[in-house]
Amino acid sequence: MSRPALEVADVFRRHAHAYREAHADSLSRGQRRVMSAIECCRTSALGGHLEQCDACGYQRNAFNSCRNRHCPKCQSLARAQWLEEREAELLECEYFHIVFTIPQQLATIAFQNKPIVYDILFHATAETLTTIAADPQHLGARIGFMALLHTWGQTLMHHPHLHCVVPGGGLCPDGSRWIACPKGFFLPVKVLSRLFRRLFLEQLQRAFDAGKLRFFGPLEHLADAQSFNRYLAPLNCAEWVVYAKRPFAGPKQVLRYLGRYTHRVAISNNRLLRHEDGKVSFDWKDYKNDCVHKIMTLEADEFIRRFLLHVLPQGLQRIRHFGFLGNRYRERNLAKVRQLLGQQPAPSNHLDMHIGYRERYEQLTGHSLLQCPACRRGQMLLSQTLPARLPHLAPDSS
Repeated sequence: MSRPALEVADVFRRHAHAYREAHADSLSRGQRRVMSAIECCRTSALGGHLEQCDACGYQRNAFNSCRNRHCPKCQSLARAQWLEEREAELLECEYFHIVFTIPQQLATIAFQNKPIVYDILFHATAETLTTIAADPQHLGARIGFMALLHTWGQTLMHHPHLHCVVPGGGLCPDGSRWIACPKGFFLPVKVLSRLFRRLFLEQLQRAFDAGKLRFFGPLEHLADAQSFNRYLAPLNCAEWVVYAKRPFAGPKQVLRYLGRYTHRVAISNNRLLRHEDGKVSFDWKDYKNDCVHKIMTLEADEFIRRFLLHVLPQGLQRIRHFGFLGNRYRERNLAKVRQLLGQQPAPSNHLDMHIGYRERYEQLTGHSLLQCPACRRGQMLLSQTLPARLPHLAPDSS
């Protein structure tokens, strides 16, 4: 697997020091930690080991990873393992993709209150989907789905929204049969949008009344209850964006979609095009203009600022499961649904979790980290351990 010619880490290594000095008062501890981790990832700062081919003698340094979930280079194995588990859960039915978005006025509140508002986004979305789906006038079934938090758009601006992947049907109230939705249609988006709007604003109001929200800078005036209510009032009658994309064309397409969205934050390295004269250029897709691919060029300082907008609160889970796919009873529920659908039981997972990182990576991805890249015949074996220069950053032996 070839290394991208340009990486987010290259931008950070060249400009992060100046950015820290210019924005010392506004950087959070979490943002500083992410910056340091990305700068040091796969470098001698975290240590590693020297490998040598047992056939041709070729040598290479294999430096440790930072293990930070915001780092574009540290997600490949986690993504592969996660997809392996999700593949075993796919059902033989139609799948739907529904996106819940909050207005920009609320996105600004969310940025200053990430743990609270992101949780509200998950809870309001889950209650909306399960309530409408359970209504006999619509589906009349208990559904299951997965929700993935995204906080960015194609241009890296702060744009919190949830992507939901939903099987096209659910269990009847007593669990005795599977109720399939009409082909190509899941639930009416206007009905979803209006219930989502009400639930989100109610939960946000409760958080405000409980003193859980904090406001700074331009939003400081919202700490006053009357100002807060005036700010929210126009949103009660505005149309909120909830939209359903075209149904997935089968389980394989579901997995291809999941592989793009699950273990990535803000931007992947392969979208970066140029880094020169203090500017960073990257590819982006203009969804408002027939999905045309365009190039955006930002000052390095602005690129770093936009990337750091998407640093997640510590411990926040950005992938969650609901309904009959909820974590607690998922295995039991899936077995029942497969039986009702006449689907074969899921194949047992033969992945050996006791083998080493490199062997596990090859099992999951088909790409060998052991094969010598020079002669393609020998294997790369450990010949020397390289100590970390910054051990406090908790390197990964991978």
